[in-house]
Amino acid sequence: MTAEPLTPRSLSTPRSAGVAGVLFAVLFATTVFLIHRVVPADPHDSGAWLTNPSSRREVQIALWIVPFTGIFFMWFMGAVRSRVGLAEDRFFSTVFLGSGFLFIAMLFISSALMGALISLASHNRGLPPLSVWGLGRSATYSLTTTFALRMAAVFMIAASTIALRLAIHHKFIVWVGYASALVLLVAAPSLPYVELLFPLWVLLVSVSLLIQARRTDNGRLRDPGATGSWPDADTAE
Repeated sequence: MTAEPLTPRSLSTPRSAGVAGVLFAVLFATTVFLIHRVVPADPHDSGAWLTNPSSRREVQIALWIVPFTGIFFMWFMGAVRSRVGLAEDRFFSTVFLGSGFLFIAMLFISSALMGALISLASHNRGLPPLSVWGLGRSATYSLTTTFALRMAAVFMIAASTIALRLAIHHKFIVWVGYASALVLLVAAPSLPYVELLFPLWVLLVSVSLLIQARRTDNGRLRDPGATGSWPDADTAE
């Protein structure tokens, strides 16, 4: 009995991976909306909303969604890298992956801190120790607006640059990414609901990926990563 030679098999990216970006956009926007409905934007607020059980429950629902948001975002990152293919550049790939993972990590940490504050308040009739509340609230605010959103902006810049060089998406999506990233970098803490710019951009990219996947199945779209090199600026036009 002769043993058959083992041949390596490549793992193909599921076409449904592009749906992960859509799910991330919906869940992240839902989380932002629920938290903004209850928690005041001022990090130095008194925390009076903690005395209301229904308000605490609403924020807990938002925090329960966050882990799934991170999971779908990682699938979205994988879908984008798969679209780039062999044309992936190490510099932009490092910035793309690093900023994406840092965004998820800080999102998880800020959510864990907020969950701990709510748990502490529920055990103290909605009145956590003032010093603990002040530290925790300032930490969650800084992690979200100062650090996480700016990492999201860096992610958008890296992804948009890759898309522009490889002509992966329509230029409208690229320039929306650059403009939204600039807003998140400069005015993130001062504008209400500015966090929604990120999921809206992810939604645009995800829809574009799904359309391209459908065209690829029909044999009408060339894979920009199939050549193994980055195209010149003229051909990217």
